[in-house]
Amino acid sequence: MFTFAGISAIPPELIEKSQLQKAMLFELSMARAESELRRGTVASWNECLHIAARRQQRHFDAQIPKTLEPDDILVAEYASRNLVTMLESVQAQRPSSILEYAPLIPGLGWIASGNGDFAIGSTLIEVKHTDRNFGAGDFRQILMYWLLRYARAIETESAVWSDILLLNPRRNAALLIDYDYLLRSASASSNRIELVELLRSAVGQDFDRR
Repeated sequence: MFTFAGISAIPPELIEKSQLQKAMLFELSMARAESELRRGTVASWNECLHIAARRQQRHFDAQIPKTLEPDDILVAEYASRNLVTMLESVQAQRPSSILEYAPLIPGLGWIASGNGDFAIGSTLIEVKHTDRNFGAGDFRQILMYWLLRYARAIETESAVWSDILLLNPRRNAALLIDYDYLLRSASASSNRIELVELLRSAVGQDFDRR
């Protein structure tokens, strides 16, 4: 794990002052950061609220606020600035690569397709606004993302990610992991093809050997 220079973790006492659900609070920060990175100018907080509400409505327990309080904006802006600084720092180290927004996570069988957070070149970037270290649930998620992408790559001969960068703007924490290392750690006795065969079997799809 490592941290980024020039930013700091968000003080817990600031976060506790906001009455929003944490998921909604940090979804606001994502919308704000994306607007700045995409357009060079930040979206209004009303626009960010509209975007965040649309995304959070996918969750049955989401609580959508009608307005934002100053304490909500303070934390969301803090997290947004941290994320922008993190991504700009990563991209500065890879000037020939373009920042990709919402990279496709292909579906398979009954697993619906979806989207990740960001990607730069061969690096998938996932953002986690939690108050803890990255854990087993995070690793399972990104392993599934890679396997779904690899299953599609076998059919289309498209590129796959070589590593994953986990970012936590809330804690100013980051973790860069080589996917091959993660695959070996998760299943020391199985290679990539065997893992994809196992996944296809689990979702009821036959594997087309080529």
